[in-house]
Amino acid sequence: MAESVSEFFDGLEAKSDPDKLAGIDTTYLFEIDGAGDWLVAIHDGHLHVNEGSGDADCVVAASADTFLKIVNGEQNATSAYMTGKIKIKGDMGAAMKLQSIF
Repeated sequence: MAESVSEFFDGLEAKSDPDKLAGIDTTYLFEIDGAGDWLVAIHDGHLHVNEGSGDADCVVAASADTFLKIVNGEQNATSAYMTGKIKIKGDMGAAMKLQSIF
């Protein structure tokens, strides 16, 4: 369980499963209100995280509280999206893959 948003992103590269990332070539920008922005790039089975903004195929915006609940399994990401707690811009197909990637 992640204690903070930065802790989640700091450990994401080490926790990533190359088998789950195979065939995915996309970038995600996570805009986490109250915590910061992280750019996650997945290419050829590898995941790289950089703190800060940038161009991305899919932008995910949420509060730090909502994001932590989702990554810790305390809230369903789809219901969070449907209730407006999480906003997605760009490639919706890439957004749908997030649950199987992380």
